[in-house]
Amino acid sequence: MGGVAKFYSDGGPWMHPILAVSIVCLGIIIERFIFLYFKYNVNATAFMAQIQKLVMSNNIDRAAKLCSNSQAALPRVAKAALLRANQGPEAIQQAIEEATLGIVPQVSRRTNLLTSLANIATLLGLLGTILGLIEAFGALSDPSVPPDKRQAMLSSGISIAMNTTAMGLIVAIPSLGAHLFLSSVTKKILEELDENSVKLENMLISRLRGGNGDASAQNA
Repeated sequence: MGGVAKFYSDGGPWMHPILAVSIVCLGIIIERFIFLYFKYNVNATAFMAQIQKLVMSNNIDRAAKLCSNSQAALPRVAKAALLRANQGPEAIQQAIEEATLGIVPQVSRRTNLLTSLANIATLLGLLGTILGLIEAFGALSDPSVPPDKRQAMLSSGISIAMNTTAMGLIVAIPSLGAHLFLSSVTKKILEELDENSVKLENMLISRLRGGNGDASAQNA
């Protein structure tokens, strides 16, 4: 632990903003992981198999209730469509589009911030490097600095330069890796949402055309 503290203190004042960026990145990573894995994600294949079974048996209310038991992206869109299952193809399509427009930003939000924050951490590290080198070369070129202090100033400047560079990369590399991982999860959720919402729309429209026109007329 002492080595970490020395590494941080030797990096100078520019270590503080890099540390602040790392805390923000860590918060985003944890929040997105929890939401994407435990709130918005669902086993789409198993879920759609249940919904299809209920729709084909004309049990729309139970299908909608099943969707209410989950806050995942796909069940929320499916529920919106099921609540308008007897109102005609246009109403079903509109419900899916409205629900999708509401859920997509929630699934995608903040993940792309990680790339910007990683770049900021890298640039802060580079800035610390440049200022550290300026300090180091300034110590060498200043004749008024005593030889015994010149060595200490040179060592301090080099430490600032190297440590801030390392700190910036320590923050940036995991942040970019987390962005790649979270983006793949987000893409999977959205692709499953698009694919299965179309399947559900076709399923509900097929149900209406298969002899439930009276129910549609009564609920329009």
